[in-house]
Amino acid sequence: MRIAVTSQNYRTVTGHAGRARRFIVFEADGQKPSREVERLDFDADMAIHGFDHRAAHPLDSMNVLITGGAGAGFIEHLAARGVLVVATEESDPGMAVEAFLAGRVKPASEGCNHDHSDPGDDDHAHSGEQGHTCNCHG
Repeated sequence: MRIAVTSQNYRTVTGHAGRARRFIVFEADGQKPSREVERLDFDADMAIHGFDHRAAHPLDSMNVLITGGAGAGFIEHLAARGVLVVATEESDPGMAVEAFLAGRVKPASEGCNHDHSDPGDDDHAHSGEQGHTCNCHG
């Protein structure tokens, strides 16, 4: 299994996945702990936010993408490419991967436990900012 983690600084899990250009890639086979195998550093035109979705993308080879936050469009675009998007509050990339593999991190559209009826809920409008990472669809 190939797992990419958004990490603009290659040290911590970062958010704004649609604009992310740097990723740490891990491989896991279920028999031994995951290991870092690659680092991706894309040009600005390769960020998913502005990418031509009809073309192939390097993230297509991933099974899972772990991020600190992603919008619904990003989640849908990657799902169409067969990539599961997972949001985490974990800051260490390796620990985030291990938490996912242990089943402690859920897909980005699961696990929301707050009220969507408040139109002034700015945290929801900017998922991933100020600690909000559920990425649920209100």
